[in-house]
Amino acid sequence: MHELRTTDGRVVEVVNPGIHNHDAGPDFFNAKVKIDGQLWVGNVEVHVHSSDWHRHHHDSDEAYQNVILHVVSEADCEVCYPNNPDKKIPQLVVRVPDFVLQNYDELARSDMQPRCRNVIASLPSLMVNSWLSALQIERLEERTTQIMARRETCDKNWEDTFFVTLARNFGFGINGDAFETWARAVPLSAVAKHRDDLFQIEAIFFGQAGLLDEFLIGADDYYDRLQKEYVYLKHKFSLKPMNPKLWRFLRLRPQNFPHIRIAQLAMLYYEQKLNFSRLLVATTEKDLYELFSTQVSEYWQTHYSFNSKTSNSSEKNLSAASKNLLIINTVAPLLFAYGRYKGMEELCEQALNFLQQLKPEANSIVRSWADAGVHCESAADSQALIQLHRKYCEPHNCLRCRFGYEYIRHTPDFLKEKDSPS
Repeated sequence: MHELRTTDGRVVEVVNPGIHNHDAGPDFFNAKVKIDGQLWVGNVEVHVHSSDWHRHHHDSDEAYQNVILHVVSEADCEVCYPNNPDKKIPQLVVRVPDFVLQNYDELARSDMQPRCRNVIASLPSLMVNSWLSALQIERLEERTTQIMARRETCDKNWEDTFFVTLARNFGFGINGDAFETWARAVPLSAVAKHRDDLFQIEAIFFGQAGLLDEFLIGADDYYDRLQKEYVYLKHKFSLKPMNPKLWRFLRLRPQNFPHIRIAQLAMLYYEQKLNFSRLLVATTEKDLYELFSTQVSEYWQTHYSFNSKTSNSSEKNLSAASKNLLIINTVAPLLFAYGRYKGMEELCEQALNFLQQLKPEANSIVRSWADAGVHCESAADSQALIQLHRKYCEPHNCLRCRFGYEYIRHTPDFLKEKDSPS
């Protein structure tokens, strides 16, 4: 093994590389390094050139006061501690092989999806599955952060947090932001006073969506009655509706119109299924499917919006695919977040179990990885690939990806062989 030495000839032994820092400050915290037999504990900074230390103004930044080693590819100058030009920082030159730089450049420039597809088939299944498992947890942890932030804006109320999270996912992507805005405008404490009256629940729900504020030419009796009821409730509870212009209808199938989704949520609330405690005691897929089994009130069985013509009668239930998406994007993240909050690992395990029981999502991300040889067995896998695509592939964060690492470390001949037709 090649002996490591500082630029002034001292032997370097890395005892512990420390913790990789992804935020501002030194690249590695709490590293342990022996320099000529003396143990140093502190931070490590990594640059391509030594002069980057000055170019990034680390020489005047107290956050870099505890750096014990500066690792560079090219030592083009000496570096000193912040505000102490007489005390030099040890530097270690680590040469990057040309083929590694070439491979990284290819990854950065490639327009293939995924860019590392040439190496995927050669990877051990254990390594692939290990990376997917790590990405599954990473995605749930990220969503936990989002949910906890949402909880803060919901007065730390888990029922309200559940309602806002579920409503956002009822937007199924295109109306997600609008549904979250709507859910925050719905005062559940006021709605609870009218829980036994579906008509009044719909009046508040549609009114707060801004869908009862306009005069509709040719409006029917149901719309007129809802509008009048909302005027009364609006005054009673001092309600302020959202801007209806936030709703998007372009290229939406009628089944996905906000009116239908709001009607479904109103029925779920009326049937007392929008209850966080019910989510916590669910143990099977069947329990969750039952939780989201709903229909719409009589009016909506023959309408898709207030000013639309009547249509053939249908209950407009949530499809199995829609229920799966709600479990994936609402139930699993909320269970995981609540488990973390309460220190109940069994809830975190339950969240993962639900994802592993569900079929994988069908989208362009999953298909592109399947073409490269990474196939999904469950929703847990498809969630991992979504995390991989959004947090590593899209921002070209290949150096932090295990697949990217494998691509970079292989010789060009190996990659060309994999790229060539058989």
